[in-house]
Amino acid sequence: MENNPRLLAVKTLSKISGGAYSNLQLNQVINNNNMSNRDIRLMTNIVYGVVQHRLTLEFYLKAFIKDGNKLDTWVRELLYSAIYQMKFLDKIPNRAILNESINIAKKLGHAGIRKMVTGVLHAVINKGLPSIDEISDNTKKLSIKYSVSEWIINELIQQLGMNKTISILESINLPSKQSIRFNSLVTNKSDVKTALISEGYSVEDSKVSENSLLVSKKSAAKSELFKMGKITIQDESAMLPVDSMKIKASDCILDACSAPGGKTIQIAEQLDEKLGGKVYAFDLHEKRLVKVKENAKRMHVDAVVKTKALDARKINNEFEDEYFDKILIDAPCSGIGLIRRKPEIRYEKKISDVEHLANIQLDILDAVAGKLKHGGVLTYSTCTILNQENSDVISNFLSQHSEFELLKTDENLIINCKDNEKWVRVFPDDFNSDGFFVCKLRKK
Repeated sequence: MENNPRLLAVKTLSKISGGAYSNLQLNQVINNNNMSNRDIRLMTNIVYGVVQHRLTLEFYLKAFIKDGNKLDTWVRELLYSAIYQMKFLDKIPNRAILNESINIAKKLGHAGIRKMVTGVLHAVINKGLPSIDEISDNTKKLSIKYSVSEWIINELIQQLGMNKTISILESINLPSKQSIRFNSLVTNKSDVKTALISEGYSVEDSKVSENSLLVSKKSAAKSELFKMGKITIQDESAMLPVDSMKIKASDCILDACSAPGGKTIQIAEQLDEKLGGKVYAFDLHEKRLVKVKENAKRMHVDAVVKTKALDARKINNEFEDEYFDKILIDAPCSGIGLIRRKPEIRYEKKISDVEHLANIQLDILDAVAGKLKHGGVLTYSTCTILNQENSDVISNFLSQHSEFELLKTDENLIINCKDNEKWVRVFPDDFNSDGFFVCKLRKK
């Protein structure tokens, strides 16, 4: 059973439950085990499915075991994975799920655990799962149904209304799309599409960014184009901040919070070293900048990328005032817009985290504002969809910095601002991409 996808899923889920990141843990398991593409897809589906639906699965299991938290971690994850398959994967018969789960219990535990697992799953099959609709509290019902913390739901309802909130909640448990950006320095969209199709990928144009393509059937990282630096993997919404910047080849640009460097590379592709173009990539930790350097080299733009381990809030002594033509602050945030791709966020973050991050975001804006040339543009972006970290931060900054004015952000984009707003907001249900906020401020 060493390469059994369900067994590996249970082991992976146990490590994630202990604090490991789902995407990193999955990649490690896939790289260290010899599985077919079909088994990799099944294991990935089970792992992400259980993480995405954890509150729902906890609710279901409580009907059969009052305190699932007293179970060994692997036993609890085994039961969650079995219930997930029964409820959400309609192509797998219950008898196959039951047999595989009992075999895993035999492999990892003793006879008593095997009997308990067998009894619980027989009861699930015979009695059926409890109804979520019977929960009387509406917020709790939505929390259990969509497996999202109640505070997030309350914030979304307050800021966006019930209909939009439910639309977002329904979208975040759908599979993530795989989007790539082509390197306009060395290729073009037409050639990339032709090459990817010849490699066996399905390809379609993005509705979010002109420089993006949506690919499926296998990992884009396995493409020869990726190895050659002709494409990189980047969510289509994450391309919007740089898409909006109207970069000149001679610009001197600051990417204040750069790692892992997707936007830094996107900026660098539009710069010309001979004309003096360069981008400074800051990050708190030198080891995180290693990834930025690796990506810059793979994408053939390392000549114009200058990395520096520095907290952007401490920029004052490093550069003279009015040094940069343009500044990008892709600010550290709660990541609520990434819930589909990073499902742990929905359980880990608290409202206090949002409030703390909003203060950091404002501090970064305050610190770098003086380094922008007059007439220069500062682009602020986050991958969250909460006002506290987006429009509220911008409003607070503008109230303290009369030398800045708000620009319309969508002039260079293929999507539009919403409801006469000047900033761009993308919600997870708009295009089934990551949620993002992008805002442009000009120094008068």
